Amino acid sequence: MTFDRAIKIAPSILAADFANFGAECAAAEAQGADWIHVDVMDGHFVPNITFGPATCAAIRPHIKGVMDVHLMISPVDAYIDAFAQAGADVLTAHIEAGPHIHRTLQAIRAAGCKAGVALNPGTPASAVEDLMDMVDLVCVMTVNPGFGGQKFIDMTTKIKALRSMIGDRPVHIEIDGGVDPKTAPLVAQAGADVLVAGSAVFKGGSVQNPAPYGENIRAIRAAAEGVWA
Repeated sequence: MTFDRAIKIAPSILAADFANFGAECAAAEAQGADWIHVDVMDGHFVPNITFGPATCAAIRPHIKGVMDVHLMISPVDAYIDAFAQAGADVLTAHIEAGPHIHRTLQAIRAAGCKAGVALNPGTPASAVEDLMDMVDLVCVMTVNPGFGGQKFIDMTTKIKALRSMIGDRPVHIEIDGGVDPKTAPLVAQAGADVLVAGSAVFKGGSVQNPAPYGENIRAIRAAAEGVWA
């Protein structure tokens, strides 16, 4: 993975057809997706259960670009190697998921993945201030994690604070939750460059009719790029 700050759209397969994941990933990429975002949930750290390493390994051959795996699980460390071996390019852990985030980030990098740290809406930007040289991505949750389709929570002040902390380091700011053409400009203007979108990408389309995916991706990208500096 090479680093740049251009706007990237990362469709979340949480909103895709669960019976057709491989084809959905391929269709989203063909329609302009930059990354594919995989929301891993354990029913413990968050109130939902989704995918494990086996699902990631199964869809990996269908993804040509970046597989961005977001671990909403606790504990994290015992599962890092399994997700790395499943083909994750980016592996993101929540700062709230355990007592030793520094060690977790070290383990993610040691496993050969880019390391991300995620912050829930109630966690301040200052919580990751001492981690800026340990991470490749900071994920700002703009919903409470657990389910897709939730209403966007405005975290622009937090995003701006993170952008200031990052400075010229090669660290992405990713937004996860409620991203659509209306909210994308808010987070892009604040400094985000990776926009996760689930229902806003997959609505109206299917593997058999993927053109709406492309229309939705282009609409989000255009809205974000219109204000992003």
